[in-house]
Parts: sequence; C-alpha cells; structure tokens
Amino acid sequence: MNIQKLPWAGIRVELDNSAIAIDPLYNFPAKLGEPKESFLPLESFGPVEAVLITHQHADHFDPEAIVSAYGADIKVYVPEEIRNLAISGGLTRVTGAVAGETFTVQPFTIIAAHSVDGSGDPQLSWIVRGGGRQMIHAGDTLWHGYWWKLVQAYGTFDAACLPVNGAITQFPGVSPHSDQPICLTPEQAVMAAEILGAALIPIHYKAAHQPPIYTQTQDLMNRLIQSARDRIRLIVLETNEVFAL
Repeated sequence: MNIQKLPWAGIRVELDNSAIAIDPLYNFPAKLGEPKESFLPLESFGPVEAVLITHQHADHFDPEAIVSAYGADIKVYVPEEIRNLAISGGLTRVTGAVAGETFTVQPFTIIAAHSVDGSGDPQLSWIVRGGGRQMIHAGDTLWHGYWWKLVQAYGTFDAACLPVNGAITQFPGVSPHSDQPICLTPEQAVMAAEILGAALIPIHYKAAHQPPIYTQTQDLMNRLIQSARDRIRLIVLETNEVFAL
C-alpha cells in the first residue's frame, strides 16, 4: 500500500494498480486567503477508482474538481448527512455512510469511523485496508475519545494521516469567537498516533494562514518533531511524495 500526499489534507492510496483519493482539493476556498502551497488539477496525481470525503467544508470537499478530474460517475463516499449536497454538486454515484459501515472498492476494504468536527458538522474518519496493511485518515478532527475504541474495534494502524495545524478561527457570523483550536495540535496528533500504534503522516497544514480569520498554530514542525521524538515514527511528506507501507 502506497500513500501519496496531495496538497493540504488530501491523500491518494494506491495498491495493485488501483487507487482511491481522500479529501482531494484543487479549488482552495477564497475565505482562507491565498494558499501558501501550490494546487494542481487532481488528474495530475493519477487516476482513482473512488473518492472518500470526510466532511462538507470547502477545504475538504471540492465536487467541481472531482467531476473535472474523475468524471461525474466516479464512486464517492460521504457522511450520510451530506449525500444530497454531494449529488447537488454534480456527482451521480454517491454513497452516504455512517460510522461502522464497511465498503469494498477492490482491492481495498473501506471502513467509515468516528471523527469530531470543530464546527459541529457531520464528519467521518476513513479506514483503508489492503495488502495486509491499514491506515486511517481523520479529516480535520478535534481531539476525541474514540482513539482507544478504534484500536479496540480494528486493531492498531500502520499509518495515521492526522491534522496538525491546531487552527484558531474567527469566521464572520460566528459569535463569540473561541480561542480553542478547531483541529488537532501537533502534540495532540502525536498522542493520537501513539494510541493508534501508527506512524504519523501530518496533513492539514501549510496552505492556510490568514489571521485573524484562520490562524495556524505557531512553530508547528518543530513542535511535531520534538513531541514525536522517542514516541512515534513521524513521516513528513511533500506534495506528490509517496510513502510505502
């Protein structure tokens, strides 16, 4: 199983000449400002048999780019609550999922699992199994208590793609503003990976930093490295770089 880093929070998982994409993004949302990394058309990373979406936010769900790159009839799996939203975005083969459901996209087994959204919207993690390995992509989850339950239900993981930028937001129309991060901080991501028994592949950082609307946590990479030392394996991938499990 190969894990290919896409910009921002996206990944592409490949096995036996087949692949799936999770949260692939091309059209970076304007409210987050000018992106601090380059975004390429999704087809430039290679074909996929299916797309998995963790949640509806525009920095994770880009139906226009999905249709353009893979076609309207690509298999797309989303949280059940946003199935109609995905269909209205032009996608025609949409499956709504709830935590605990299992799907097959050969040669992968895909499991919808718990995640907790920083804005209170429906969100799933996606577990992908194949070739005797399993990995998890947790969207832009907050810290939660499901980490231990995931291990109890599915065993330890070979890799965990977890958000690390601990962003503080002040979006218009949200009052009062909170000083709490809407996704995992570097230290929380390391702790989660340790519980999951996984190597940590950081996602959800670099592209967005637009204070005060969206403020990435400070000294992110140094904190990741320091926190991970002697605890977990940290695998930092550049866009388009591939890690083989």
